Amino acid sequence: MNKYKKITLDGLFFQNPTFMLVLGTCPTLGLINSAFSAMGMGLTVLVVLTLSNVIISLLRKIIPNAVRIPCYIVIIATLVTFARMFLEKFVPDLYDSLGGFLALIVVNCIILGRAEAFANKHSVLESAVDGVSQGLGFTLALTLMGVICEFFGKGSLFGYAIMDFKIAMLATPAGAFLIYGISIAVFVYVMDSIERARRVKANKLARNNLLKEAA
Repeated sequence: MNKYKKITLDGLFFQNPTFMLVLGTCPTLGLINSAFSAMGMGLTVLVVLTLSNVIISLLRKIIPNAVRIPCYIVIIATLVTFARMFLEKFVPDLYDSLGGFLALIVVNCIILGRAEAFANKHSVLESAVDGVSQGLGFTLALTLMGVICEFFGKGSLFGYAIMDFKIAMLATPAGAFLIYGISIAVFVYVMDSIERARRVKANKLARNNLLKEAA
């Protein structure tokens, strides 16, 4: 399998930061009651994660090993500061909806984790692909849960009223926790089913090849 394809599939599915690795739970639980806020947070993390991966990969042979974590935090904090300035200037509604969660991106486990586990050991292009795929996996997960919580909890979608019927509990932190747990369970079940089907297919192919060789 092409290495870039593997990196992409890992970020989106097999190592999805939200559903498989269960990282970034603080903004997830705090923001998925609104599809707009959830998607905005996801896209912001995507940009910061991709840029931090690229910069850290570029500097990986220069940054002293003893101070690499503080250096990562300085780089990420700088990018988050620029992101906050950009959102405050050009997307004030999103800036207000993200609130204090925006500043917490600096210590987001996804960004620090990818810096330490991937960008510190791989090329710039590989790190960029990893940042984009992990960021997209995070964004899609948050947006999906945000759509579910807002639609069923508030009867709206991205702030636009859709229906009168709603389950108010789903718009609360408890509802977000419930949706998050169910989403993880469904995602893991689907991925396990796909993996089992893949193994069955591989075993069947290997058995058929052995029979052909024996014949």
